[in-house]
Amino acid sequence: MEDTPMTVLSDARIRALKPKEKPFKQADFDGLYLLVNPNGSKLWRFKYRWFGKEKLLALGKYPDVGLADARRKRDEARSQIATGEDPAGARKRQKAKSTAEQNETFVKLAAELLEKKRREGRAQATLQKTEWFHRLLSADIGAMPVSQITAQDLLVPLRKLEKKGNHESAVRMRSAAGAVFRYAIALGLADNDPTYGLKDALIRPTARHRAAITDRSGVGALMRAVDGFSGQRTTQLALQLLALTALRPGELRMADWEEIDEAAAVWTVPAHRAKMRRPHAVPLSRQALALVKDLRALTGWGRLVFPSVRSSQRCMSENTLNAALRRLGYGKEEMSSHGFRAMFSTLANESGLWHPDAVERALAHVEKNEIRRAYARGQHWDERVELAQWWADQLDEMKADRTQP
Repeated sequence: MEDTPMTVLSDARIRALKPKEKPFKQADFDGLYLLVNPNGSKLWRFKYRWFGKEKLLALGKYPDVGLADARRKRDEARSQIATGEDPAGARKRQKAKSTAEQNETFVKLAAELLEKKRREGRAQATLQKTEWFHRLLSADIGAMPVSQITAQDLLVPLRKLEKKGNHESAVRMRSAAGAVFRYAIALGLADNDPTYGLKDALIRPTARHRAAITDRSGVGALMRAVDGFSGQRTTQLALQLLALTALRPGELRMADWEEIDEAAAVWTVPAHRAKMRRPHAVPLSRQALALVKDLRALTGWGRLVFPSVRSSQRCMSENTLNAALRRLGYGKEEMSSHGFRAMFSTLANESGLWHPDAVERALAHVEKNEIRRAYARGQHWDERVELAQWWADQLDEMKADRTQP
């Protein structure tokens, strides 16, 4: 390879350089030179010494990289050397980082986070909902490196859901996406959470309370209707036990027989199925125990208390319970399977007979104050046993009272 006499380069001189049979170098200054190959290509190189060893740094191809840009890149490399950093080593590290970032896509990190939540014992319903959100998001941003996703990129899948009128789901999907970005930040794979910039971009859903009947005459009529239900007996028993226990529909539907201790008259929802991730013990009234006895005769041969009619390995769906209420003539704005909890809470609190904390514990609501929660956890059990029997008797009393329409 030939060296030509040193002359400061200009664009005119570079354009005038003609290829030769062998590669040759045309120097600029401060270690920058142009390598001219027999095929006519002109490549920028920066020659420097690092701990006594001569090294080369490629700066691009002329004219893609012009003279001014080549000099700027050379000066940046010289500055790195002055601060004790090898430009070639820094480039390799940056390239490795960029390659890693390209591989850390949204869909990959979303899958990692979902698996982490699964190992933490999150409720199956929560995992399924999160997986659904991830799938919708990944249709638009799944293949993108998580560090490169902007708020505008994220707004695309969110708007799709919003346009369908699913405003609450869009807000929840934004939250699910935010969890992925915060996970990426914790791993050092992203610098910010773009969902924060969308805080006010989505339509805020109007808060809607779950439909429930809370007046005594209405409750009596509802329970008479449930007693007269002509569908599946297990569905009828599920509605009756929802009314008696005030369990969340999901906690009741997914129950295993091993959770019910008839001798002790206690139904214990394990932590992995409870919404608040804490075991929840429910005292069973005489009426509830009688229903459990009937239920055991129907499904006690299997693991699930309320198996699906299609498969004994799957539990009854919440749609089954709500469909039964519709069949009884109760519209979705009038009563829902969740409404039995509001029914119990309203009438128990209005009675003035029970400590509010006992009612809250019966509903498995968690006290936000850590100290108060630690104190309250073991409190009110005896009162809750009395409350459960009182409530069952009240349901019988309201059911028998036909004096009001």
